Amino acid sequence: MRNISAKQITEVVRRLCIEANCHLTNDLKERIAACRACEPFPVAQGILDQIIENYHIADEQSVPVCQDTGMACVFIDVGQDVHIEGSVEEAIHEGVRQGYADGYLRKSVVRDPLDRVNTGDNTPAMIYYQLIPGDQVKITVAPKGFGSENMSQIKMLKPSDGLDGVRDFVVKVVEEAGPNPCPPIVVGVGVGGTFDKAALLAKKALLRPVDEHNPDPFYAALEEELLERINRLGIGPQGFGGRTTALAVSILSCPTHIAGLPVAVNINCHVTRHQSEVI
Repeated sequence: MRNISAKQITEVVRRLCIEANCHLTNDLKERIAACRACEPFPVAQGILDQIIENYHIADEQSVPVCQDTGMACVFIDVGQDVHIEGSVEEAIHEGVRQGYADGYLRKSVVRDPLDRVNTGDNTPAMIYYQLIPGDQVKITVAPKGFGSENMSQIKMLKPSDGLDGVRDFVVKVVEEAGPNPCPPIVVGVGVGGTFDKAALLAKKALLRPVDEHNPDPFYAALEEELLERINRLGIGPQGFGGRTTALAVSILSCPTHIAGLPVAVNINCHVTRHQSEVI
């Protein structure tokens, strides 16, 4: 049994909050640059140039890529042979508290959805636990801005809706979102499970590098097909038209009930932030 101090978790979460908000992952930068090279519309080209300039400035000056530094979504995979000394949940919240203060990141969390009083430190984090084999802990911090989060949808399709129903729903969600989620976007899709599981799958799908596909050839082909259909919508960067509406579509699936076909679409803007560390 390997022992890990809760203080280690706090420090990792603190650091990842800052890194995720200030530095996009290389796969995302490369996809944006590749889309810019293939974008034929002058206005869209100019917007993509500004997006690229923006993330270069964020890298060089270690400042947030976007003013909405998001609600901290923390995915923690805990090895079954690990003992954590102290409260994991409190350690994560403290890491978010420190990270958002030390990184001068905007605090965007309210204590209750109806009284709307700001907590002042961007806590609580949204925490997702998973037990895994081994004696390591993997922590992923994915700050989620709500310009894109508000455009996400879930639908309980009927099994008879089939593949066409899934395709049409995903494209419909993106079309209805229009310019609101600050395209070009990354589209996470969760298929199967239950109402809540489909939503979690869609959010986890956004953590996959945009240059990777679902390992199942069927879903990999569906990702490509949906990406093509979405980009034919012509919404374009920031909604001003163009070929680049989405950078990637990522699908995760799992078994479901004979009577159900849950589908969730979790949209993220081009600032699809996430950083991970293993301790």
